[in-house]
Amino acid sequence: MAARRTVPHRRRIAASVSLCVFALTGCATAPPLDNPVLVRQAEYIENPVLVSPGQPTASSYQEVFEKVLDVLDDYFELQTPNPYDGRITTKPRIAPGYEQFLKPGNPDPRQRLLATFQTIRQTATVVIRAGDRGGYLVEVVVEKELEDVARPSRATIGNAVFQEAPTVDRQLEVVSPETTVDRVWFKVGRDYAFEQEILRRIRMCK
Repeated sequence: MAARRTVPHRRRIAASVSLCVFALTGCATAPPLDNPVLVRQAEYIENPVLVSPGQPTASSYQEVFEKVLDVLDDYFELQTPNPYDGRITTKPRIAPGYEQFLKPGNPDPRQRLLATFQTIRQTATVVIRAGDRGGYLVEVVVEKELEDVARPSRATIGNAVFQEAPTVDRQLEVVSPETTVDRVWFKVGRDYAFEQEILRRIRMCK
């Protein structure tokens, strides 16, 4: 009778152990509650990033400078670069939202969403300097600015119903994202995700 009782008892123990192992395995592979979608995190790139290691030369500096220009040119319109200054600045550009999903930039979905509902512009500055132990340190800073709008553009709410200005002689006004006359901008911080994308391309020389 003792032998017959030990068999079911051992089976229950084995089943309990298997259940515990399965539960632990499931907990190990399940994503956390605050991140329901398991997303692979991209490698963080140091800013400034070290490129072209070795003894700095005129040819290696020219290669790094041209590579930075090539990467920035894919996103921005550049100011006149000066290779002797070691600094490259860009003209401000309107950050693309989800309505411009084919336009590069804003790799962070949240920043892309914000740019969809409000006007944000970006300006990049890159500084290239020789490293202490060889190579070149490339620092990328992307500043964000938000347009200060008192009310929606072309809004008529609040104006007098009977306007004194004549409405027959109308002038054509071209409105484009590049128009910056009479527009006020204020800084709202840096776009770190965009900086990482630029740094990654500069480091990989692509």
